[in-house]
Amino acid sequence: MESVNRSAKYNYFILEEIECGIVLTGTEIKSIRDGKVNLKDSYAVIRKGEVYLLNTHISEYKEGNIFNHDPRRSRKLLLHKKEILKLNDKVEREGLTLIPLKLYFKKNKVKILLGLCKGKKVFDKRETIKKRDLEIEARKSNKYNY
Repeated sequence: MESVNRSAKYNYFILEEIECGIVLTGTEIKSIRDGKVNLKDSYAVIRKGEVYLLNTHISEYKEGNIFNHDPRRSRKLLLHKKEILKLNDKVEREGLTLIPLKLYFKKNKVKILLGLCKGKKVFDKRETIKKRDLEIEARKSNKYNY
């Protein structure tokens, strides 16, 4: 099961990628296995030397009864202290943002691929659309040539 943040590549330049763990409850894991995750508007912040993931929507588990979780709660990310200090330095000095790019399972543990990103301007987004359209046309023409 893999959940991808597709709007991240359109809205941001991804400068660096970091894999990290995440602290979850039992019902959250079950919802993730069912594929009920939305990373679209989520981002990460650094508070008091710890990294937290905000605005990630993990739907309630339908059979979770009273033990269900809050779908939009902030979740702690697991990184080494040196990694957190490096990220904090880049975020504060260069004005970058931490955006989750992908949520996936690795050896039965949930991992998040965080991207150190810089926001795109409107003209950059237009260039991205043009490149994507040209690639699609090139693939179509190659398809008909064979």
